[in-house]
Amino acid sequence: MEAYSEFAQVYDIFMEDVPYKEWGAYVISLLKDHGIEEGLVLELGCGTGNITIQLADSGYDMIGIDNSQEMLTVAMEKEETTKYGILYLNQDMRSFELYGTVRAVVSICDSINYITDRDELEQVFRLVNNYLDPGGLFIFDLNMPYKYQQIGDSVIAENQQDCSFIWENYYDCQERMNEYDLTVFVRDEQGKYDKWEEVHWQRAYTLEEIKESLSRAGLVFVNAYDAFTNQPVHHKSERIYVLAREQGK
Repeated sequence: MEAYSEFAQVYDIFMEDVPYKEWGAYVISLLKDHGIEEGLVLELGCGTGNITIQLADSGYDMIGIDNSQEMLTVAMEKEETTKYGILYLNQDMRSFELYGTVRAVVSICDSINYITDRDELEQVFRLVNNYLDPGGLFIFDLNMPYKYQQIGDSVIAENQQDCSFIWENYYDCQERMNEYDLTVFVRDEQGKYDKWEEVHWQRAYTLEEIKESLSRAGLVFVNAYDAFTNQPVHHKSERIYVLAREQGK
């Protein structure tokens, strides 16, 4: 089954321990540190809109793009309550289209790791470059090889009141490809459990590979930080944040 289809219905339940407020605050601080305090911002791989909403709450005019209609359905249900005027688009980040340019593009929660082919990664970066204002900023995070190595071949399980999941993880160190097979059980109104299965693939990139791909796409690398700090990337960094700018198309 395609990733983030049925799982979208319970995604926020299983991610309730993720510190979205801290993640959002960090992204906002990076935007403001680089002179972007307002304006139109695009989030690629916005999922159920948790970060998108935080950015909108901070005064940014938001567009959210995701290739899972099911995830966007949840995001749009939240929009009915928040009423920020967020524009959600069901598009693949490898071929997304906008009507104009934006001041910044952000991509959080390892969405870029889902782009497992180098040529397709560069295509994403080209599109970002194309739709950024002159001098516009691109911020994205990445899970690093060290994190996948730490998870390795393992099984993770969690049980909630009305749903549970089993996550079987496999990491190929040679190819730097991570596979996780997700099995979700959700109790229906009759008390019976539906079973859903999804397979997710992610690739671990080195920072040097990212720099090369950004350059080929016409973007200028600005900096990279060990996640949620202002410290440089190191050999045990599990997640990093990369900043790049548009500098003449």
